[in-house]
Amino acid sequence: MNASEAAAAIQRIAVLGSGRMGCGIAEVCAGVGASVVVIDPDAAHLKAGVDALRARLDRRVAREEMSAADCAAVQGRIATATDNAAVGDAQLVIEAITEDEEAKRALLKDLAPRFAPEALVATNTSSISITRLAAVSGRPERFLGMHFMNPAHRMQLVELIRGIATSDETFETLKAFVERLGKTSAAAEDFPAFIVNRVLLPMVNEAIYALYEGVGTVEAIDAGLKLGANHPMGPLELADFIGLDVCLSIMHVLYDGLADSKYRPCPLLVKYVEAGWLGRKTGRGFYDYSQDPPRPTR
Repeated sequence: MNASEAAAAIQRIAVLGSGRMGCGIAEVCAGVGASVVVIDPDAAHLKAGVDALRARLDRRVAREEMSAADCAAVQGRIATATDNAAVGDAQLVIEAITEDEEAKRALLKDLAPRFAPEALVATNTSSISITRLAAVSGRPERFLGMHFMNPAHRMQLVELIRGIATSDETFETLKAFVERLGKTSAAAEDFPAFIVNRVLLPMVNEAIYALYEGVGTVEAIDAGLKLGANHPMGPLELADFIGLDVCLSIMHVLYDGLADSKYRPCPLLVKYVEAGWLGRKTGRGFYDYSQDPPRPTR
């Protein structure tokens, strides 16, 4: 069986985590005909995530981006579970929980005995060592970094990152699977933050330094990058969209992994996270989202 055939044969997928990324990945996979189970032990979080997914699909029908029949079919292919035992039937397991290495390692180690013998396991980490995560998965040769961009249902790119033990067969099969999803893959080496976040997050961090040092206001910094560099979203607006906790986590991975002071997280970013101002998901970050339009908080 070649890689394309192996990718086409993947019909049962388990997604670990029901946040924005997990549900976005589930939507994309269900959209190409696969049966997907979204697993999250927090029943309330799981319901909220899947409800948001279904509402997003309904909006696509209202905008005439998809038919009502296709919408119903996609929703019908997405199941939910709060018991991690639901991974047992999956041919592909995609971990998409919080960007915290210890949490990911603990989950993968716990689930390793439950994976089907031939299952492939992928992690959607945006920055953490694939080799270290693979080491606790029980199948490092069948483990791959598969980093979807946010939001997964719209963004075209998926970074593919091999751990030191990842087999050629695993890499080629999941590369073909990305093509089946209608997306484009980019191969990255297993270095901290890979390609996209290695370039993107230091820019965001520098924008926060510019705010911290009084170089410009929130509006001026975001307008500068939108109008001066043709970015679709300003860096502070983007930080709020990503989640300031996620931004800080990635900067810590870069700083700790590369030991270069240019990756030091801005103290203002640390302060916002300590305050619980994490961006859009908490209603407050560099902008206050309780107002329309959102207004800067600094």
